[in-house]
Amino acid sequence: MTWVLSDIERAFRESWSAETCTPEHRDRWHPGNPARDQCGVTAMVLCDLLGGRLVRGEVHVDGVRVDYHWWNRLGEGVEVDLTREQFAPEEVVVGGVLIERPPSLRGMRLEAEYELLRAKVLARLGATPERTPEPEPVAAPAPAP
Repeated sequence: MTWVLSDIERAFRESWSAETCTPEHRDRWHPGNPARDQCGVTAMVLCDLLGGRLVRGEVHVDGVRVDYHWWNRLGEGVEVDLTREQFAPEEVVVGGVLIERPPSLRGMRLEAEYELLRAKVLARLGATPERTPEPEPVAAPAPAP
């Protein structure tokens, strides 16, 4: 099964809800900013679909860390952040460290939200959890001659 990034992005945007966002922030989620507090589960599901690495940065307000932000690195110099627009002007994402994807989310903090978002995205893409293709490895670009 092959998808283009615009199809994947649309599937995520149509799948986000209060039930898929970070539970501690669920009361501030609203359809006017559907990407709000969806970054962790979105990055994990996108990693399932496309491979690559997880990246975690810090969200700062007035120079103070108030949260973390997650996105994906698919290859050298190729980063995808489907939830970047969630932030208000005073919220600034700084840094970015590569994080190994845990092999399983069983028993982890966002397990239910991840499972729900994953199922919704796969359904919108016409796939099932059992038929999800393994992500192909992302090759680094060839060095310039």
